[in-house]
Amino acid sequence: MARVSERFPDFPWDTIAGAKARAGEHPDGIVDLSIGTPVDPTPDVARDALVAAADSPGYPTVFGPETLRRAAVDWLERRFGVTGLEPSQVLPTVGSKELIANLPLQLGLGAGDLVVIPELAYPTYEVGARYAGCDVLAADSTIAIGPRTPALIYINSPANPHGRILGRDHLLKVVEFARERGALLVSDECYLEFAWEGAPTSVLHPDICGGSFDGLLAVHSLSKRSNLAGYRDAFVTGDRSVVSELLAIRKHLGFMLPTPVQAAMTAALADDVHVDEQRGRYAARRAGLRAALESAGFTVEHSEGALYLWATRGEPCRDTIAWLAERGILAAPGEFYGAAGARHVRIAFTATDARVAAAVQRLTA
Repeated sequence: MARVSERFPDFPWDTIAGAKARAGEHPDGIVDLSIGTPVDPTPDVARDALVAAADSPGYPTVFGPETLRRAAVDWLERRFGVTGLEPSQVLPTVGSKELIANLPLQLGLGAGDLVVIPELAYPTYEVGARYAGCDVLAADSTIAIGPRTPALIYINSPANPHGRILGRDHLLKVVEFARERGALLVSDECYLEFAWEGAPTSVLHPDICGGSFDGLLAVHSLSKRSNLAGYRDAFVTGDRSVVSELLAIRKHLGFMLPTPVQAAMTAALADDVHVDEQRGRYAARRAGLRAALESAGFTVEHSEGALYLWATRGEPCRDTIAWLAERGILAAPGEFYGAAGARHVRIAFTATDARVAAAVQRLTA
């Protein structure tokens, strides 16, 4: 049996333990901006629904109740103009990371199959492909893919780590390319609620998909949208045949959300007020951190959406990580996300107002 170290790279965050320790020596403590984990309260609407469904002695279903799936369909139409979806095309998942990590394997992909990921990408796209034994190509254009036919193509907008929003022309081109090649296009849209400059579009919007969901999946999560990372609730939707295939295999494997979590997810999807309130918090933190970084000599690039600032001092990213650690601030090295990030760092603005204010003070001192 192959050891984990032979199949996967080192877990990225283990490699910044030294910088974390150095940042922790600051007299006022560490400001950890390396991971985009929510810190603000879970909204009452979700907690109340969770408590109300707490008496759930029976097994949940993998598909979840139609009320949950209907709430997902209604949310996509209400917030993002996605029309024509039916509840039967929505599959709840145990967080979006679980889905992405297992997707190639659950689709039956393996040796000889090509998975295309963005040049700067959430590491789990590659990990899931390697887990299934697939080949991986990092490419941001159809030209870079060349003549080979991918089995699976990932796109991410607004993107982690750099916050770039893909325009409609780009999305149209990728959809056309994937359909011509017979590839499944998976759009990670977990940050769709958080756009700061420009307006992101779902790959399932009729202007992009042409009214057909064939060959397309969209992945959505409530972790950031509703501060529900601890609940592990997300969903995938789109191509009916692919969703049905995933449902069938996941029934065998037992991938299911607990019934109280399903209830919380349903309630949260139906409420937009708490999302707009959270957007306001993040917008204020983003503005303060961006101004402080620029005053300290950083250049912030892209960062039109998502919950991160993609910044550079024009030097190797590990040097920047060390510079920040001396000031008690921990960020993520850009190389975590691909070779193209070797001179950038990713700075999350998901910390509390107090810790963001501390980072701003240290950067501007």
